Amino acid sequence: MGALSALDRLVERSRRIGADPALVLYGGGNTSTKLFERDHAGREQRVLRIKGSGRDLATCTARDFPGLRLDELLPLRERDAMSDEEMVDHLGRCLVEPDAPRPSIETLLHAFLPATHVDHVHADAICALANAPDPAAAARDALGEDVAVVPYLRPGFALAKLVADAAAGARAVVLAHHGLVTWGETDEESYGRTRELVDRAARFLGLRPVELEVVPSSRSLLELRGRVSRERRQVLAVDAAQRALAERPDAAEIAAMRSTPDHMLRIGARTNGDGPVFLVPGVGCVAAGPDPRTARMRLELAAHSHATTAATRDRFGGASWLTEQEVDDFVHWPLELYKLTLSPPPPELEGHVAIVTGAASGIGREVAADLAARGANVVTADLAGADVEGDLTDPRTADALVEEAVARYGGLDAVVFCAGVAVTGPLAAVAEEEWRRSVEVNLTSHFLLTKRVWPVLRAQGIGGSLVYVASKNAFAPGAGFGPYSVAKAGLVQLARIAALEGGPIGVRANAVNPDAVFAGSKLWSEEVRRERAAAHGIPVEELEAFYARRSLLGREVTARDVAAAVAFLVSERSRATTGAVIPVDGGVPAAFPR
Repeated sequence: MGALSALDRLVERSRRIGADPALVLYGGGNTSTKLFERDHAGREQRVLRIKGSGRDLATCTARDFPGLRLDELLPLRERDAMSDEEMVDHLGRCLVEPDAPRPSIETLLHAFLPATHVDHVHADAICALANAPDPAAAARDALGEDVAVVPYLRPGFALAKLVADAAAGARAVVLAHHGLVTWGETDEESYGRTRELVDRAARFLGLRPVELEVVPSSRSLLELRGRVSRERRQVLAVDAAQRALAERPDAAEIAAMRSTPDHMLRIGARTNGDGPVFLVPGVGCVAAGPDPRTARMRLELAAHSHATTAATRDRFGGASWLTEQEVDDFVHWPLELYKLTLSPPPPELEGHVAIVTGAASGIGREVAADLAARGANVVTADLAGADVEGDLTDPRTADALVEEAVARYGGLDAVVFCAGVAVTGPLAAVAEEEWRRSVEVNLTSHFLLTKRVWPVLRAQGIGGSLVYVASKNAFAPGAGFGPYSVAKAGLVQLARIAALEGGPIGVRANAVNPDAVFAGSKLWSEEVRRERAAAHGIPVEELEAFYARRSLLGREVTARDVAAAVAFLVSERSRATTGAVIPVDGGVPAAFPR
């Protein structure tokens, strides 16, 4: 680090801390450096660079460390009291760059300590001591007399003054029910002291590193997924490594607290409550989130919080935690809730799980890509080039597809039935096996999958959306296209029956009728193109233009047009629509739904 600037060294130190999940997790902890900088007029000023509120130490950059004029912060120590609102307002006025991120809630704690470098972590081993029945005695026994302990206070002005007073004559401060504060005159001294004390605490407790064993979800958790998805769709992640914790006789006590208040912001105040984390006997820990990354993050936070609490109980025969009022004050605290506003608005289909069949080409491929772009978690199926490969006329393939969606994401919200083949020929000439193939692929396969998703949708109890991609030919068939047209007409009827039977459990079923979507489609093989061109009496090279001209709008229909209609039917925008058929054909009067 010798050749780096002071700010670059702060970033390096912070990333080193953030890289160790035993020290901090996902946005937790904060670090700072005091240095000299020149203002716009070239005047030298003392500046405190500290991590911005909600920024993540593991991935931080220099931009994540707002600077504050230190000489405007230090006089605050002489005050007797300061409200959160006054503190935030004052910190904003002290910023070197007005457009910088909001500085950490604990900015004054760092400012009031005289050391150049300050680190604050929520280390597992320290939190295990800080939540002992007597935190001061536990810290003294594990770390020595020169480490001070202060009682729990919510971060802010009062805690900053308390820590500054306790730090006189101490080499570090343990915050009861919270974490550890260390400092030094060099980056290495501050980090080294953190590492030394955390390692000493871990040896004292016999605490081993937390390791996750992420495993597939199962149908046994469908009801749980439905429960957590009633307001907003969620996916699940499962950690089998916590099975032993879930089956401990004191599992309820472990579930009733967190290792540090910071974790409550992301995984709730308690497990098996209103939050997104659950200990399930025989399974382990289950975490819900709007996307797989968030669910996995919550799973890891829960693993550390549960393991730390269990270690406290095992070493000291019990644990202490915040009062109900302190918990309530923290989880509804505007300064903490502010961190949640830093994320952009969620995409429309975030948390949804969708199956798309026929997804290796044409409409299916565009639909899968479009749903994923809107935030959905998509499982694709096709003969090749998909997540699940196989013939969907085989019930075993349909079973495997549903199980894959449940295993990956914990459930299912939507199925888009795009798989199909084009079978042509006059009724008098079409081969019987070709007729059967059209009916099997274009209709029966969709029935088989519909049948298999039904128990999943029913068990979740949160409804769902089934979208059947039929065809303009369902209402306006073409001569010589009988095998395809009959199967697609049957598919529309399947959608309507699904709507009738799905209504009582909140499952919507609708159809989309495209026409002449050529780009990227395997349906329009050279053979089919020649046959349809001959049927209409036009050269094959004019086929696309012919289909566009015959519609009311006179425009080409694309797979993207179909995908937009499908997305509407999958989303809550169509929550009052079922049993409908949406034409995406440019306007073919003979194919108007009726």
